[in-house]
Amino acid sequence: MRLTQGTFSFLPDLTDEQIKKQIEYAMAQKWAINIEFTDDPHPRNNFWELWGLPLFDVKDVATILYEIKSCCSQNPKQYVKINAFDNTRGVESCVLSFIVNRPPYEHGFELVRSEDIGRNQKYCFRSYATEKPEGMRYE
Repeated sequence: MRLTQGTFSFLPDLTDEQIKKQIEYAMAQKWAINIEFTDDPHPRNNFWELWGLPLFDVKDVATILYEIKSCCSQNPKQYVKINAFDNTRGVESCVLSFIVNRPPYEHGFELVRSEDIGRNQKYCFRSYATEKPEGMRYE
């Protein structure tokens, strides 16, 4: 199972050169960039861990690529994504988001069905990875 979240989820994983091109594009648009990671990739999990501080005024692509590599090397069994934010309308709006690192094995999701009032069915899903404690989910 391959997690599909973000702008390029329908494509194969981006190469280092393609990631660099996306960072260059985001910087040309004057978007702020941040790096996040998690071991709980549920689509409604908006609380990924922030890697360092957001890279608001960084003008050097190499610096951002270094931070991406550092995050990936220190979190090899977690998802790592890049977000770019546009503040031209006075609000930090996420305009670009894509995954740059994945665990070696992706567990997938379980569809959970339960009955509700009036015999209605409610559905939700949860990551199989969350059966293990945080920090041990992809071991």
